[in-house]
Amino acid sequence: MSNSSDVVSSSRSFAVSADDIDVAARRISDVVAATPLQFCERLSAATGANVYLKREDLQIVRSYKIRGAYNLMAQLAPEELAAGVVTASAGNHAQGVAFACRSMQVRGRIYVPVNTPKQKRDRIRVHGGPFVELIVVGETFDDAAAAAAQDAARTGATMVPPFDDERTVAGQGTIAAEIVEQLGAAPDTVVMPVGGGGCIAGISTYLRERSPATALVGVEPSGAASMTAALIAGGPVTLSDIDPFVDGAAVRRIGDVPYEALRLLGAEVVSHASLPLVAVPTFPARSDAFGPFVMTQVDEGAICTAMLELYQNEGVIAEPAGALSVAALKQISVTPGSTVVCLISGGNNDVSRYGEILERSLVHLGLKHYFLVDFPQEPGALRKFLDEVLGPDDDITLFEYVKRNNRETGAALVGIELGVATGLSALLERMRASHLGVEQLEPGSPAYRYLT
Repeated sequence: MSNSSDVVSSSRSFAVSADDIDVAARRISDVVAATPLQFCERLSAATGANVYLKREDLQIVRSYKIRGAYNLMAQLAPEELAAGVVTASAGNHAQGVAFACRSMQVRGRIYVPVNTPKQKRDRIRVHGGPFVELIVVGETFDDAAAAAAQDAARTGATMVPPFDDERTVAGQGTIAAEIVEQLGAAPDTVVMPVGGGGCIAGISTYLRERSPATALVGVEPSGAASMTAALIAGGPVTLSDIDPFVDGAAVRRIGDVPYEALRLLGAEVVSHASLPLVAVPTFPARSDAFGPFVMTQVDEGAICTAMLELYQNEGVIAEPAGALSVAALKQISVTPGSTVVCLISGGNNDVSRYGEILERSLVHLGLKHYFLVDFPQEPGALRKFLDEVLGPDDDITLFEYVKRNNRETGAALVGIELGVATGLSALLERMRASHLGVEQLEPGSPAYRYLT
């Protein structure tokens, strides 16, 4: 994380109200679907609360991003539309802009980074048709955003920011208005994913004004916690390194507009690797008190586990960012009987990613481990390992000699999936008793990243 000297103060004030969001809701009502608010029996049983999933993955572009994109473009002047639009996106905002371009017959250029899944790229082209040009550039969203800004400066095209604009924020805030209408009352707690910050800024603005007692929880992936960094530093900072896996929320620098919104609304950081351990508060049923507004982070492996559980139990195909809110339920405490809404922000997940998703989940759950095993140059060494070291419920998922020119003796990379996570200590004890040279590879270490 960058240090405090990298803080960039916002030169803009935040000027979005609940009334602005109501107006935005009417403006986009003919285009944006009122997505279901579904009761989730599994999560309700696990937490004791009444948990609902706000299914923005069921929008026509399979994410909430169409709300902000269309709200902004619908307010552009004729000359701004005639100049064409340009934007940058990790993939979901791009689909919203592409859909708006084709609907409004406006030319657009869309910049995405190379880590944008193929599924999202394909859908951008489908939604935009002949009106949109897709340009792939850079390693992260921030690289694509820089290229889009240069394009706008060079060509005079109109920028359509994915989160750093009041019109975008107001469009995303219509989710909150819809939740209140569908429930017939404001929820006790709303859990929201955070990427660039436009969604949480809009939803929180609406609920703080119309239902101040509602508790608000913002959730970032631990590998790209840019809003958390900004709140700690006192202004937006640029993260030196991010994990791009949660592509829909992997942003190096939070937007100035969303940061200012959260600052004014009193958001607080309750957990982060750079801070002493702080207990995440219990989120009570609504009362007349002012509800808490907190930011927390979730490990990428936990996000993968939540994705798989949503798919296997509810049939919900959530992308990594879309599962952030559900993953956070396991690390916050909600009052039994209270009403909790988790935003499923998007479902644009590439099926080719499920191998990595399963791997990250197994590692997070403590079921998958990797070892370097130095087998002695003698017959039967591998058989001895299988018979004496592996437990009855353990399985070898990877076996590869490290020295490619000698594939029969020497060190081998061995991946083992345990039957239960608690079986690790017994496995390690059997390894020590075998007198084989064994080194466990720790997740996150350079050797782990290189070899696995």
